[in-house]
Amino acid sequence: MAKILVTGGTGLVGSHVVRALVGRGDDVRVALRPSSRMDNLADLNLELEKVDCDVLDRRAVRRALRGIERVFHIAGTTSLRTPSETVFRVNVQGTRTVLEEALRVGVERAVYTSSVAAVGPAMRGSTADERHPFHGSYGIPYVAAKREAEVEVLRLAARGLPVVIVNPAHVFGPGDLYRSSTVVVRRFLRRQIPAYVDGAINIVDVADVARGHLLADERGIVGERYILGNRNYTWERLFADLGRVSGVEPPAVRLPLPVALALARGAWAVPGTPPITPVEIRAASKWWTYRNTKAKRELGWRPSPHEETVESTVAWYRSREGDSLSREGARQPVGLRVAGFAVRQAAGVVGRFAS
Repeated sequence: MAKILVTGGTGLVGSHVVRALVGRGDDVRVALRPSSRMDNLADLNLELEKVDCDVLDRRAVRRALRGIERVFHIAGTTSLRTPSETVFRVNVQGTRTVLEEALRVGVERAVYTSSVAAVGPAMRGSTADERHPFHGSYGIPYVAAKREAEVEVLRLAARGLPVVIVNPAHVFGPGDLYRSSTVVVRRFLRRQIPAYVDGAINIVDVADVARGHLLADERGIVGERYILGNRNYTWERLFADLGRVSGVEPPAVRLPLPVALALARGAWAVPGTPPITPVEIRAASKWWTYRNTKAKRELGWRPSPHEETVESTVAWYRSREGDSLSREGARQPVGLRVAGFAVRQAAGVVGRFAS
């Protein structure tokens, strides 16, 4: 039985990792902040040791690491709307603090939760793996921060920290209390996505990601990164699957990127909470598509059927927010359906002339 510290243990990925560790028989200490919610771990309350610890507070991190043999550093922010200074402070400085202190106390193993964002998007129509060259952050602070955090982690690995990196793709599944990676499903179910751009995304189940963390701990090679991804979707295909599962009609309008960016900038300039931001548009327009060959080969990792992942995410939101979500059979507003038809017809005409 190992004594393990988990940061970010109350979030979507973290709570599933905590459960997997408890199931493995480990002695788990969870780092908590005053704002942490224990809903996902309520039934494990007596089996967990809890410690007050903000990853930006070095003294608190040192206290949290006392007697710890292994560390899972999962804490971080994934929001594309968070100010860039906060994104870098939490994702880079927080990672540096936790893992520097882990090296200082001589932990046996550390697993760092990175993201495919640190790998970077693939070329349009293709997929990337762990060796993919990073071509830049594309004006997306989260991408830049996760990349810089990985550089910090590898620097510490060179100094002797026995750390393994996992790079989850876009995580779906039940338990997203903080509305992080599954918020796109919630917005879909509330018909808050009137249009989309041409892009692609890789979806992976949170339970599979948790198993990937444990396999990285058990079998991963120090200093290596492992992509934990499953199904590559275009936005159009993902929305079609969400529509089939939920009964809510998918958005009908696919906008050219320059038009979508112009609309997002206009919405950003208006007081209040915008429905979409320019950063979110830029991120959605990229090809976040990946291969999981290395994790399968070296870790023995196997993802579950992607259909179950979509279904479980929709079901979780239905069970929690059913009254505020669109009902089965809900259609997009007539104006948007007409606009979508017009855009598709125009694209067809342009395509015929271009061919």
